[in-house]
Amino acid sequence: MDRRLFLSALAGTALLPRLSLAATGTPYTPGLVDEELAAGKTVFLDFYASWCTTCRAQGRVISALLEENPAYGEAISFISVDWDVHRGAELTQRLQIPRRSTLVVLKGDEELGRIVAGTSKADIQALLDTALAASA
Repeated sequence: MDRRLFLSALAGTALLPRLSLAATGTPYTPGLVDEELAAGKTVFLDFYASWCTTCRAQGRVISALLEENPAYGEAISFISVDWDVHRGAELTQRLQIPRRSTLVVLKGDEELGRIVAGTSKADIQALLDTALAASA
């Protein structure tokens, strides 16, 4: 095998786990959150950065919980907000998001819960359970 081809293939496979640990949910665009809330949906916001290790840890926990309980994915609208792109966005300012690795649950015009830089499975599951209960 050609050395360059081998190194390229090796580099590509090394990136696969990182891609699968990217934020969960629909990518944020201005107005999306307000549209989902106006439609009566419960919204789970994931403010992440692709280079953030805490964000990746949160992503792994969220993915595992979604696998364990598919009802989360059916009842909750997940939106991923790229911190590097939307740090100064109106949504980020309005919700007073202090940093990447912040998870927020909204219903209507009310914030139901928030985790900042937390990776505990129990805490994230409690936040998801809050969102699930609100969507019922």
